[in-house]
Amino acid sequence: MPPPVSSAVILTKAVGGNEAAAIFNSAFGSFLGIVVTPLLLLLFLGSSSSVPFSSIFSQLFMTVVVPLIVGQIVRRYIKEWLERKKPPFGAISSCVLLMIIYTTFCDTFSNPNIDLDKFSLVVIVFIIFSIQLTFMLLIFILSTREKSGFTPADTVAIMFCATHKSLTLGIPMLKIVFEGYEHLSLISVPLLIYHPAQILLGSVLVPTIKSWMTTRQKALKMMRHQPV
Repeated sequence: MPPPVSSAVILTKAVGGNEAAAIFNSAFGSFLGIVVTPLLLLLFLGSSSSVPFSSIFSQLFMTVVVPLIVGQIVRRYIKEWLERKKPPFGAISSCVLLMIIYTTFCDTFSNPNIDLDKFSLVVIVFIIFSIQLTFMLLIFILSTREKSGFTPADTVAIMFCATHKSLTLGIPMLKIVFEGYEHLSLISVPLLIYHPAQILLGSVLVPTIKSWMTTRQKALKMMRHQPV
């Protein structure tokens, strides 16, 4: 699934990482997901049906590109007013995201055809948290190597952008690619758990990652100022 445009950027900003890189990677990943995500779905799930790329592209265009363009245009005219009033956009976006997650959960688990017992659900939650922690650790190790060329702020953005997956873009993709499939609700369960789990896990790790980034930046700064 493509990365989300919101949660990865919000967590990167909360830590103090490279916010510009997080925004670019999230937006670029969403566009890349138009091609990559349907192909991966067909490859792993073994479906041979045709993929409606035009429908997926139009939905992504309306949910990602159009709001971004409109926001940039409007921002030019109301920038000073926004800086004075400082509307609670962070709280509003969080509420909207929670509403999307809640309504998707209700739509999925209210389906009488879904066959998922409590034990299986617990196992899925455990597997998803394990996958996220493993990916974050692996990405942290690779991005902090001496020859990687990434700064601590870059590492923060990479950790969140590379491991996060979008529910708001993923669910429409699943509905389009597997339209009419009777087990669609069951297929969407891992993504429904993954998205809230990534926000929860990221929020818990924010103080730890922020402390590491600050310490690492100070150490690098001291090394640069040491006489040769």
